[in-house]
Amino acid sequence: MRANDPFARLPEAASFTVTSTTVTEGASWPPEQFSSGVPGGKDISPQLSWRGAPEGTKSYAVTVYDPDAPTGSGFWHWVVADIPATVTELPEGAGDDTGSGLPEDAFQLPNDARAARFIGAAPPPGHGPHRYFVVVHALDVASIGVPADATPAVLGFTMSSHILGRAVLTATAQTPA
Repeated sequence: MRANDPFARLPEAASFTVTSTTVTEGASWPPEQFSSGVPGGKDISPQLSWRGAPEGTKSYAVTVYDPDAPTGSGFWHWVVADIPATVTELPEGAGDDTGSGLPEDAFQLPNDARAARFIGAAPPPGHGPHRYFVVVHALDVASIGVPADATPAVLGFTMSSHILGRAVLTATAQTPA
């Protein structure tokens, strides 16, 4: 694996727990969580549950990021903001084109493919294994205040001073040559 740590230059944050019925920590994404451009891929967002967020949490954001993409900046696969603090689970498929499984007031920002939805794993064939950081960010504000068309980088910058805690699940994917 590559040494690129997406949290290395971010402020420290308390840790809490995220789990999934879709994928296990360190395991490969199932075929449904691969991009529809990969045989068997369906671009279906994973089920996520979290617990133990720090006191004072007022909302959550969820991100899925591949730091190993050959872009120089990684690749953001899914970004959801303004999840109410009372919500501690997203169903599988919540990240469809309409965000139908998202709670009221939560919204998806455009990913690096500029689609406001989950886009599945698609490492270039023969590029080796990629890591996918599925992160639930506990925030100290009810609304992060970014427009719905903001980039993932703008959300990350805006969140950086509001993160109370971070729950991380890492999945992997590889496309054979």
